[in-house]
Amino acid sequence: MKSAAGRHEAPRVAVVLKRSSWRKWVEEERDARIAALLEAQDDAVRRMRPGHVDHMETVEEVKRALAELGAKVTWHDRPHNFNVKARCDLVVTVGGDGTLLAASHGIGSGIPLLGVNSSPDHSVGFFCAAKKGGVKDVLASAFRGSLPGMSLTRMRIELNGKSLADRVLNEALVCHLSPAATSRYTLRLLDERGRTVSEEEQKSSGLWIGPSAGSTAAQRSAGGRVLPAASRNLQYVVREPYRPRGGSLRMTLGLARLGQALAVKSKMRQARVFIDGEHIAYDVTIGDVLVFRRSDEPLIVLGLRKSAPSRRRTAARPRKRRVSKT
Repeated sequence: MKSAAGRHEAPRVAVVLKRSSWRKWVEEERDARIAALLEAQDDAVRRMRPGHVDHMETVEEVKRALAELGAKVTWHDRPHNFNVKARCDLVVTVGGDGTLLAASHGIGSGIPLLGVNSSPDHSVGFFCAAKKGGVKDVLASAFRGSLPGMSLTRMRIELNGKSLADRVLNEALVCHLSPAATSRYTLRLLDERGRTVSEEEQKSSGLWIGPSAGSTAAQRSAGGRVLPAASRNLQYVVREPYRPRGGSLRMTLGLARLGQALAVKSKMRQARVFIDGEHIAYDVTIGDVLVFRRSDEPLIVLGLRKSAPSRRRTAARPRKRRVSKT
């Protein structure tokens, strides 16, 4: 990679490693239940050991490739605690989409991210441009600057006017604390000045909101549309909306376009907003207002193309069911 003065310098790379289930539950926690299931060759843990072996072999492959390419490397094995603090030319994640998603929260705009799928037989790796067995060539292309990438929109979330997150890549889920309870809230679409364009009181199983990168996952499974990868819109999808007998809802699926935002006012005493999965969550109570808008910090992911969403596997779209009125 070239410096600002045009000199060739060794690329500075931060590598973020997945901690496999085998490492966490067998080697570190020595979980007795897991050990018993492994001893019995139970199918619930059948893929745990092969996936771990694949992952560790890929980690060694990444180490060799980076050494041969002359990179200066720092290693990190806590994806959810990762944060770019020093100069960095490239972040490489080794794991799957979950590892890349976790690490992305520690990466500001302007720093490219390259995902390596360490276990292609056991992981989708939608965001990952490299995979086990072909790491060095992809890394070399990244260092030369010849690996195409895409700037993905991320989302900002505020709670009662205070920022919760600025780098949400996939989605947020707003719902009752209990998955068996009805989620009650008012949904508003706001214009660029914060004025209400439309609003609706709703009861449902919860509400997905997210940028394009998440539109092929949970949003799609809940009945949402797959957005173009380069889209700067946010999509909202209501999960299992309750429709009053003889009535209808207008805001069960839609977009917050450039400059617009979405506001959710909770009518629940015990609720939560989950951000990019289950690891990041905040309590929400009655009267709280969550606002979702496009972040000023996009994420550059190398190896993604505009047609990328079609590669991601998703669950079949379920038929929408009514939520019982309580």
